[in-house]
Amino acid sequence: MSELPYKIVIGLEVHVQLATQSKLFCRCPAEYGAEPNANVCPVCLGLPGALPVLNRRAVELAALAARALGAEVHRRSVFARKNYFYPDLPKGYQISQYDQPFATGGAVQLEPGEGGPSVGLERIHLEEDAGKSFHTGAGSTLIDMNRCGVPLIEIVSKPEIHSPEQAHRYLSELRRVLMYIGICDGNMERGSLRCDANLSVRPKGSTALGTKTEIKNLNSFRGVERGLRAVIDHQLEVLGTGGRIVRQTMLWDAKAQRLAGMRTKEEAHDYRYFPEPDLPALEMDAASLDLLEREIPELPMARRSRFTGEYQLPPYDVEILASTRPLADYFEACARASGSPKAASNWILNELLREVSDEQVSTGSFPVRAEDLAELLNLMADGTISGRIAKEVFAEMVTTGSGPRQVVESKGLVQVTDESALSEVARQVIEEHDDVVDKIRGGKDRAIEFLVGQVMKKTRGRAHPGLVNRILRRRLGL
Repeated sequence: MSELPYKIVIGLEVHVQLATQSKLFCRCPAEYGAEPNANVCPVCLGLPGALPVLNRRAVELAALAARALGAEVHRRSVFARKNYFYPDLPKGYQISQYDQPFATGGAVQLEPGEGGPSVGLERIHLEEDAGKSFHTGAGSTLIDMNRCGVPLIEIVSKPEIHSPEQAHRYLSELRRVLMYIGICDGNMERGSLRCDANLSVRPKGSTALGTKTEIKNLNSFRGVERGLRAVIDHQLEVLGTGGRIVRQTMLWDAKAQRLAGMRTKEEAHDYRYFPEPDLPALEMDAASLDLLEREIPELPMARRSRFTGEYQLPPYDVEILASTRPLADYFEACARASGSPKAASNWILNELLREVSDEQVSTGSFPVRAEDLAELLNLMADGTISGRIAKEVFAEMVTTGSGPRQVVESKGLVQVTDESALSEVARQVIEEHDDVVDKIRGGKDRAIEFLVGQVMKKTRGRAHPGLVNRILRRRLGL
């Protein structure tokens, strides 16, 4: 297939719900899942005479995000009214920022290492969320105003993304950073992280941007990729038949896997932005920013690089272990306590993660303490228990919350290393399986594994496999 004569240009606008207890301009709870219209007051409902008061913690979280992404936090930013009518926006306008945003610049790094590929950021601004509409099957619409006034930051990328796959990577890395610094839970299904995209195509070699299509309702990584791919196919088809791209906003229907037209795309002047008269300019001082910067932990890209170098782990292991800050902390605690990073990695990836949900991984709700898993690894390393018994012990630890030594002692699972006792069991197994012994002596050396298995069965898995192998070989004269 010949290469397309067009270049794909994508910019993403990511709306991030800040993890504050109250809303941006009032004291109503910002919690998710409350009864519809329970968390509302005159301020977030826009009733006459109600005045907004800015949430300090929301500003601090916005500053943390900006600094973690390398953006410049401006000493002075201004809130503005963005005017538009929609049923879930009771005031008839949204308090946002426009020509004097909270921060500009910065970037999202896509791969580890200095000088690696990245996507630049245009701006980061603070704004309040709107409510939520629920369309019923009976043709009516219900409005829940609980989300009105919940604090958001909008992170706007530069048009430097050139494929749906790169958009997925950008969004994944951005989400990871935001979750590492603790400003958002990153849950796209609940709407804590929402993405709109602007996409255009232009002839290769041209520097002018093509006519944009905006895509809304991209509420999953897969949805972002598929929605963008559908718009690319649509635009290329139109251009390929001599048509003209119309500037518009489209919705991605994840259930039907198709695009639906929404409206012609607004320009900035359509929103009639003007400074919010009820709020003063937001002033930030250098001392406060420096103090906040101390809250920024080691970021995920740096942590992945360190895990690769310090623990000598393969890229696949590192990608998963550093995917969330709680999981990365858990791994490091286990690796240091056990002295065996590779064993810790294997057990976390192959055993622990089978027992937990994605939400538990994100919140650090692990069923076994890192110190207890490290002790289990040490019991295997010093020969107290076998790997097979360790899995049985681990299952009991998950169920009961008991420590590994307690489980081993209470169930009598200490590995048998008494040579005389194991030699007697080996003698019995050899006598019971003459046919296998003949195969071994006939040159089929691997058949000894069957005899090892029989000894393990007779000892209920408690025998030391390596010792059993040596005893059998000695008895068979191998």
